[in-house]
Order: sequence, then structure tokens, then C-alpha cells
Amino acid sequence: MKDATKYVGLDVSKEKIAVALADEGRGAPRYWGVVLNTPEAVRTLFKKLGDSSQLKVCYEAGPTGYWLYRLLVSMDIECVVVAPSLIPKRPGERVKTDRRDALRLAQLLRAGELTSVYVPTEEDEALRDLVRAREDAKEDQLRARHRLTKFLMRNNITSPENVRNWSAAHRKWLNRLEWSNAALRVVFQEYLHHLNEIEQRLQRIEQEMHHQALYSPKAPIIQGLQSLRGVAEITAIGLVAEVCSFTRFKGARSMMSYTGLVPSEYSSGERRRQGAITKAGNTHVRRLLVEAAWSYRYQPALKGNLLKRQEGLPPQVQAMAWKAQHRLHGKYSKLMAKGKPPGKVVSAVARELAGFVWAIANELEKETVS
Repeated sequence: MKDATKYVGLDVSKEKIAVALADEGRGAPRYWGVVLNTPEAVRTLFKKLGDSSQLKVCYEAGPTGYWLYRLLVSMDIECVVVAPSLIPKRPGERVKTDRRDALRLAQLLRAGELTSVYVPTEEDEALRDLVRAREDAKEDQLRARHRLTKFLMRNNITSPENVRNWSAAHRKWLNRLEWSNAALRVVFQEYLHHLNEIEQRLQRIEQEMHHQALYSPKAPIIQGLQSLRGVAEITAIGLVAEVCSFTRFKGARSMMSYTGLVPSEYSSGERRRQGAITKAGNTHVRRLLVEAAWSYRYQPALKGNLLKRQEGLPPQVQAMAWKAQHRLHGKYSKLMAKGKPPGKVVSAVARELAGFVWAIANELEKETVS
């Protein structure tokens, strides 16, 4: 029994970690206690728990990130990060505490009932943070624009005819506005200044993203994905940052399931019923694919920026991108001709686009590794 594996469940919060242990067999797990959520306290804890080769550890993915996983791996301790949404739950259970969660994690880890998530490398996580920082800046930009336009609306000020909002001509018009009321002038200036600050921040982030697209270890995959219609630099970086490794998927269908674009199913016996898409998995990837899928409503063509993006790419990548144009446009046209709602049609196109994304990225990632 001295060589038996110990299964350790950790319920991790901002300041503390609740610890529970389960030995091999069917015995009830036991609660060990609480330690501080610091590297020093974690090292001390696992020295007390025994030989690292006999420990298997799990904790839920959450806002505390992956530093704990990396620390345990550096100590030669087997660790998995668990998907919270896939943890089995008992019907009718209404009590939730850190102690109960830790005990439950240890028990389920021993039973093999937990589903782990992919843990990105530190470089992949940094690229993901950069992409999400841009998304935050875009949301801030939208809110700032709304505040400014609503302020102008309240004061019955409308932009000139035939001038598109937020175009260069529109910005010049904003800068020429004059206010007789000092209070309104200060409000307008602050709203406009806030918008300018956000756009400068957005520009700095996009400059770094462009640098990463050209010189980061993921640059070949980012460049390769841009061969696809509707997948320019920002979208390609977003896909690579969120997925991290495409080789972890066994095939295109696994990639489609990861995006949550596959239909849900309720089948029993001879009855088979499919419903709306599952919307499981990564929401960022799903949104990027749906946005890109709208491009396939147009006839296949190779010109303009798309032609420039494909220059210098491997012939097999260009061939897959051209095949994608024909197949996805055909699917869009066929489903629209059947009278399907545009939203459902685009979701179906986005699902198959995920397969082409996987095929191209998987091919380039294998070449990069080799």
C-alpha cells in the first residue's frame, strides 16, 4: 500500500487552496485542510503528501490561470486541469463549499470521470492575452462611440448627409464642432478625447499583433490561415491564439465539435432528432469562424488582398484554400436555395470552415515541429 497512488483534489481560490485526498480503492476521500495560494505553500504541501511519482492532482480551470499546473509539472507531479462545465453533478445537490468541492474532485479523479482542458504554453497564453486585450479595446471603442453619438443626439446635432459615421470626413466634422455652452463643450471634448485614447491603445495592440504574425513561433500557421477567404491577419491570429495547438485534434470533426458549431442531438431507439448547435467549447473561435463564413456568400475568386496574402505560401495550402472557396460557396448557395434562415446557413458554413482551418493549420504545424 505504500506504493499506492494518491489522488489529490484542489479547490483553488484567489487566496487559499482546499485540499482533499483519495487513496486507491473504494474508500471515502478525506479532507486534508487549507493552504495559502502561494508557490511556497504549495511546495511545502506536496513535500508532506509524499513521493511525487505517487501523486495525481487535479483542479478546475478558472481565473487563477495555469501557474499552479506549471509549478506542479516542474516538481514532476502529474496534474490535470479540469473543465468545470463537464464535472458530473449529483441531482438535487444544493450545498456547495470548498471542502465538498475538493473531496468531490479527488473522488472523480480516482474514478476517471473528469475531462481535462488543454493547457497552453506560456508563449501561447501571452498571445491569447494580447488578442483578448484587443477585443476588450474594441468593446471600449464601441461604448465610447455610442456615448458620443447619443450625446450629440440629445443636443439635436446630426452629421452631414452622405457622410459615413466614423469615416475621415466624419472625424473632421466632429473636430470642427463649436459649443456656446461651456459645460457642453467640456462634455464633448472629454467624450472625444476618451475615444481618441482608446483608438490609440487599439493601434498599439494591433501593431504588436502584426509583429507577432510575422516573427512569432506561430507565424507560419498565422500566414497559412490567411490563405482562406474571410480570414485576414486579425482573424488568423485570433484562431491560432485561442486554439494554440491544432495537432491535439484527431481530425476535422473534433475541431468542429470544439467550436460548438455541431448540431445538438436527442435520439432514442429508432428516433433521431437534431437541434440547434451545441455552442460548447471556445466562444471566441466560434465567433471568428461565423464572421469569416459570411465571405463565402460571394462567388469564388482570387484577387485583391486575398491574392497578396497567398503569395509565397505552399502550393498545398493554396489548393486547400481554393477548394474551400468552391465547397463553402456551394454549400451556402444550396442551403439558401432551400429556404433555410441565413443564420443557420452561415453556421453550417462556419462548421465546415473549421474543418479547412484545421486541415491547413495541422499541416503547417507538423512541418514547424519537424
